[in-house]
Amino acid sequence: MSLNEVRIQAEDFDLSAEVAQLRAGHPKVGGVVTFVGTVRDLNEGATVSAMELEHYPGMTEQSISDIIDQARQRWPIMGALVIHRVGPLKPLDQIVLVAVTAAHRGEAFAACEFIIDYLKTEAPFWKKEQTPEGARWVDARVSDDAALNKWK
Repeated sequence: MSLNEVRIQAEDFDLSAEVAQLRAGHPKVGGVVTFVGTVRDLNEGATVSAMELEHYPGMTEQSISDIIDQARQRWPIMGALVIHRVGPLKPLDQIVLVAVTAAHRGEAFAACEFIIDYLKTEAPFWKKEQTPEGARWVDARVSDDAALNKWK
């Protein structure tokens, strides 16, 4: 695995296997921080029975790679992995994995949070939820924009 990896896929991922692969052969790694986002069954007061994620192939991967590069400019991280799922998903399904390795935990925590904050607002994904009232596209949240602003 390269030190930066971005994968967009329909298939689920195995957190333990992905972290083991990211760490393999890198004895200077002292900290690994991961974030796993999952599908909730409730959003904005409505029950969510399913979600479908779409992306812009090529552009999405490049956007996420650019976000990782920005994190590398701020912190001395050793490796970063982002896996984002697309297609139909149900509540409890994993959507996204962000994993970061560094010599120390502080850099790994900060870089992981930075990557997910930027990914939530800057990467070209579109989400459609199925609710009892029908399908609806999900807009960006004010809280996601606020999280992004702390890095500027």
